[in-house]
Amino acid sequence: MAVSSEKATVRVLCRSLNISGNEVASFQWLIGSPFFPPFTVVSTLRCIHRAPPSSSPDFVRESDDLRVLLPKGFEVIGALIIGNSDAEKNAMEAVGAARRLRKHLSKGGELDDEKTVGGVLDAQSGNFHLFVSRSEKSTKLEPVTSVVYEDRPEKYLWETGCLLHCELPIKLPIYFPANKPSGCEEMFSDAIEALVSQFNEPYVAYMAETLQKASGELPKPVIFRGKDLGFGADALNINLLGTSDRDSDKQMLPCSHFCLNSKSTTARFSAENADKIQVSVLHNRSEKSLNSDAPGAEYFPATEESRIVVVDLKLDVLCYAPKDLPLMHAISSFVVPALVDQLYSLKKIILPNLLLEHPQLRVCHFNPPGLVHPVTTIYELNYGETEMKQVDVRKSLHLRLVLPMDRPLLRIANALDLSLNDDSRINLKRRGSTLLKDVHIGIPSSGVSGGVVSLIQGPYEYYHYLHDGFDDSGWGCAYRSLQTIISWFRLQHYTSIAVPSHREIQQTLVEIGDKDPSFIGSREWIGAIELSFVLDKLLGVSCKIMNVRSGSELPEKCRELAMHFENQGTPIMIGGGVLAYTLLGVDYEEATGDCAFLILDPHYTGSDDHKKIVNGGWCGWKKAVDSKGKSFFLHNKFYNLLLPQRPNMV
Repeated sequence: MAVSSEKATVRVLCRSLNISGNEVASFQWLIGSPFFPPFTVVSTLRCIHRAPPSSSPDFVRESDDLRVLLPKGFEVIGALIIGNSDAEKNAMEAVGAARRLRKHLSKGGELDDEKTVGGVLDAQSGNFHLFVSRSEKSTKLEPVTSVVYEDRPEKYLWETGCLLHCELPIKLPIYFPANKPSGCEEMFSDAIEALVSQFNEPYVAYMAETLQKASGELPKPVIFRGKDLGFGADALNINLLGTSDRDSDKQMLPCSHFCLNSKSTTARFSAENADKIQVSVLHNRSEKSLNSDAPGAEYFPATEESRIVVVDLKLDVLCYAPKDLPLMHAISSFVVPALVDQLYSLKKIILPNLLLEHPQLRVCHFNPPGLVHPVTTIYELNYGETEMKQVDVRKSLHLRLVLPMDRPLLRIANALDLSLNDDSRINLKRRGSTLLKDVHIGIPSSGVSGGVVSLIQGPYEYYHYLHDGFDDSGWGCAYRSLQTIISWFRLQHYTSIAVPSHREIQQTLVEIGDKDPSFIGSREWIGAIELSFVLDKLLGVSCKIMNVRSGSELPEKCRELAMHFENQGTPIMIGGGVLAYTLLGVDYEEATGDCAFLILDPHYTGSDDHKKIVNGGWCGWKKAVDSKGKSFFLHNKFYNLLLPQRPNMV
């Protein structure tokens, strides 16, 4: 939508621009793209770093964060601020803050005379105002006359543009005098600078290829040499290609050359399903030299005792580019600067611990709910995802991205899978699992008249006897129930660990001292207590244990079980006598006490045939006493119920 020269209009691709008066940070940055019409807001990010005592944004720390977080192709186009009565004055402050942040993000470079949006929420009246500044030299703001919310922002974003993905593993050897370890940091910095300079060298080549796996002939990879890319050229000054420009000239080849020509009408538009171009960085040393030289080697002996430190780096960047942008300019103006910025960010993390144990760094890309574009972060994984420093990093990200603080949305298990496109994947997002999921869906009703159904919240996998050819018939039902429970935590992204085998479960119980070493490899049963130990050890999940003296008392626990499914939503293990089941829900009629239990039975030994499982009653509603007077739960057995608690974590 073009912006009229007379009336200022702001187009919004995110859900809302409103911020409340009790925000932890009173600034929010407005994010847009230089390729969208002016004043198009793609997302908002909280300002979380302040500079006391003025309480203004800490522009250095904010720019450091956003340089990592935002893919190239998106940028800060404005700011929102909580202010008082003088809306225009506060909007001018927001505009000034956005321009200062852009200056820091450009590392002091000259900026174009860019248009900027300033927003103000009046803390007293609750009124919301937007203004635009069309020029940095302008001393007056224009009030926004209309705000247009895009109905399908993801469709707009991903029909217009695509993702460029580049991974570059690097091993960087650092030599320094043994008697002068402080020189290692200087050598490391010099090595980084030398590496940065190589991105522009003529012998470096960039190969672009599609990541699509759709049917039909795939376009062949295209290679651009560093000397042809025109580094320093501004992609914004490159006109987007029209249809007539799309000829065989490699320099004019648009990004759309590697994109699908059409999408299914039922396609889900998202970063994960977007058109993707893989860019690989290659060293091209094969060109013929003007002079013929024989191979040679030179020897430079060290003048003193030296040490070597090898730093492993794995760059992994995402960029956004419109499909009509020449691919050559997308690489030179977005991919290469993104590699350089990420290299400096990794250097900043590694440098303080260069001579100690290097931090284990992993670059992850996410597209959390409510955000139409992906974001990138660098995690230190020395102690795993539950280490408090790592938890604090995720909390900061949740705060900045306005995400709930009690759900794990930015764990490694949530990271985008960029290896395949959905057009041909066989649901490999949840890696390698061929197990049936959510087998209770579509089963017949319980038969409880007027009951209220309370069910498990979220997907799970069905583990049962003989799965994977492992014979645990007669003793492994509790192990299978535990595997189903852990699969639930995996699929809800509370953990990224693999579902443990029977032997790994036994090994865990031995490690914590609950069992003797002879327990490993045995066929001994386990119960609710052992399951709680394993969940605590492997996942950090706490559990409640419900004890029932007789199976006849289980219906009395239906109200409590219903509250568990409503509030926690996790699967429950029921153990009684020599049998264990997984409970997926209850149907309870409070007035009459009539109830039914949704049982997933791990004793099933057949193939993973959903119809066979449901028709055979291996997943279905069980009444405490059926119509024939038969009790499902034994009256002469006690039962322990394991109720895993949903972690309140990020």
